[in-house]
Amino acid sequence: MARDEMDDRYHFQVMRRAIEAVDRLGPGASLEALAAELNMSPAHFQRLFSRWAGVSPKRYQQYLTLGHAKALLAERHTLLETAHETGLSGTGRLHDLFLRWEAMRPGDYARGGEGLSIRWGGFESPFGPALAMGTERGLCGIAFTAETGEEAAMEDLRSRWPGARYVEDPGALEDWVSAAFGEQKGEVPVFLIGAPFQIKVWEALLSVPSGHVTTYSDIAQAIGSPRAVRAVGTAVGRNPVSFLIPCHRALRKSGGLGGYHWGLPVKRAILAWEAAREDA
Repeated sequence: MARDEMDDRYHFQVMRRAIEAVDRLGPGASLEALAAELNMSPAHFQRLFSRWAGVSPKRYQQYLTLGHAKALLAERHTLLETAHETGLSGTGRLHDLFLRWEAMRPGDYARGGEGLSIRWGGFESPFGPALAMGTERGLCGIAFTAETGEEAAMEDLRSRWPGARYVEDPGALEDWVSAAFGEQKGEVPVFLIGAPFQIKVWEALLSVPSGHVTTYSDIAQAIGSPRAVRAVGTAVGRNPVSFLIPCHRALRKSGGLGGYHWGLPVKRAILAWEAAREDA
């Protein structure tokens, strides 16, 4: 493993432990107390934290508190119709990321991905180890495996398209994955493999800018199915391309985080990471 990859994994583990420490000690915890929880000096902890988050630990704590989701909903609640009309869906992308997507035809989806060749590989991300999958048309799957483990994530994604042929080939996906997580500039093609209703929901999520949030009921309204809030929640949870299709930006109407397929600690970390960069 390259030194940079080891650093990325180390920094993510620091952030995971820091999130747990904030939960345990409360938002008023001092830098010294947080550093002690991680067995680091305050200066070393602050350097690592600021490098990863882009803001100081004290500032970042505000984004990790349980009230942050409610604050986002109050201050950065995006109405999807407005976002779409004003072109907000392209803002906030890191490193000039350009996302291009297309969807599989319903008939092909119904056949379970039969005839598709899907390449896959394990990668490091700002949020820990990730599993990526893609066809010749683009990325079709991104899973964060810190909570579930790679084996369970692999089984989860493969079960969605059981008829496909899977080939381990991380090199074929490397440029797309690097661009997706901001390591380099470039286009990231996404190939959505899902049922028609799911794809409508995922398309709506693409209209939510980085650093903003929406609700399941807003999504239901935006896709013309205002009574299908529960079905929308299920479709959000079945999003196979995490982070790029930003299901982490969907909250409950109450301001609660709701669920997250790859673990709530990852969802909280992504929301805080995005909010910190928008405010920096």
